Amino acid sequence: MDKIRTGLAAYGMSGRVFHAPFISTNPHFELTAITERSKELSRERYPDARIARSFDELIGLDELNLVVVNTPDCTHYEYARRALQAGKHVIVEKPFTTTVAEAEELVALAAEKGLTLSVYQNRRWDCDFLTVKDILAKGLLGHLVEFESTFPRYRNFIKPNTWKETGTNGGGLTYNLGAHVIDQAVQLFGMPEAVFADISTLREGGKVDDYFIIHLLKPSKAPEVKITLKSSYLMCEPEPRFVLHGREGSYVKYGLDPQEAALVDGLLPDTPHWGEEDKALWGLLHTEKDGKVVRESYPSLPGDYAAFYENIYRHICQGEPLQSDAREVIGVIRLIEAAWESSRTQSVVRI
Repeated sequence: MDKIRTGLAAYGMSGRVFHAPFISTNPHFELTAITERSKELSRERYPDARIARSFDELIGLDELNLVVVNTPDCTHYEYARRALQAGKHVIVEKPFTTTVAEAEELVALAAEKGLTLSVYQNRRWDCDFLTVKDILAKGLLGHLVEFESTFPRYRNFIKPNTWKETGTNGGGLTYNLGAHVIDQAVQLFGMPEAVFADISTLREGGKVDDYFIIHLLKPSKAPEVKITLKSSYLMCEPEPRFVLHGREGSYVKYGLDPQEAALVDGLLPDTPHWGEEDKALWGLLHTEKDGKVVRESYPSLPGDYAAFYENIYRHICQGEPLQSDAREVIGVIRLIEAAWESSRTQSVVRI
């Protein structure tokens, strides 16, 4: 195929900010159709894209090769299943599904149909995460002993009229942001043997979880590393995004990857210096090796969400390995389920 003709299942924040900009600026893709049930918000920026008035209309378009399921969490399984049955390759927004059983069924269906099924774990291409991978690959901290990943948020009220706050269509912090920090940890250290977690609702009037702390115990690639994953909507003063301690040094990183803010502001990923972080936000590397003390800013690598879609193209058209393969992301959903069980039972849950 000359271009991968792609359809978006929705044009809310996910479609407008995290998908359409990357599809439209990659020469190997065509943003062919966008689902908007009553509005035409996409028309101004993407006048050549057809507006579908329903998901059924979208997947019924014969010319589409790929469908992006970027709808509320609880619809991911159903919409992905229908798109696969219609013969489309599928990208599913995180979280992949709400249960392991749903995820396994979708993976089996994609295999049966010979179709690509990927999950949009875009924060594998955050500048800070890429930098953490770089530091670990170079062994700058020596033998790693502790890894802490925190996604700070602050909103001390319940945002009205959003499914992420009402709990009617999924939502909650553990599935929303937990899907990212768990995925990143698994990418670095492999699946753990067990999980211990505390998940709670701290804001008055809250209907979904807005706090979690999750410990991944004895990960397969580094059983001795102590892993702590955290997030909360009540972090008025943000904690570090990453804290790593090794036997020869530490790395501490504040702030969030700049790509989301740039996309919200309307910038496109073909903007010069895309994904580069302000030097003032670079993390602190502090090492002591052979009597030499180094304590300085460590340059952040550029973030690159566009790499996700470039890999989709190379997989579908050139047969390269899929970097965010749904078969592997099942493990993230398995760990989220285990974290919820651990929190309910106040016990360690083996995987």
